[in-house]
Amino acid sequence: QVQLVESGGGLVQAGGSLRLSCAASGRTFSTYAMGWFRQGPGKKRDFLAGIRWMFGSTYYADSVKGRFTISRDNAKNTVYLQMNSLKPEDTAVYYCAAAATGMSTMSDDYDYWGQGTQVTVSS
Repeated sequence: QVQLVESGGGLVQAGGSLRLSCAASGRTFSTYAMGWFRQGPGKKRDFLAGIRWMFGSTYYADSVKGRFTISRDNAKNTVYLQMNSLKPEDTAVYYCAAAATGMSTMSDDYDYWGQGTQVTVSS
């Protein structure tokens, strides 16, 4: 079955960095778009960044542009989110997701989701 497994979350001080990984398995994702979202306590799930698996083209939410970088490793079937200059307001559960219909900022357009990984940024 399809699995997306996130890892790399944890506790970091403000100004620090983390790299999240999303290992994808169970089908071919070459025609999919992959996205990273996050959901803070009491908040809705927000789009952060997306990448088209085949072409590697990327798209970012304004809130993370310049601080976060999405990338993929085809050989490892893994998508990454490098997060720099982290702020306390970045604290959230981070999810990766896969969309068959292509790049989207809307969570409803994604077909598969990982279980999420907690990122906590202390001040």
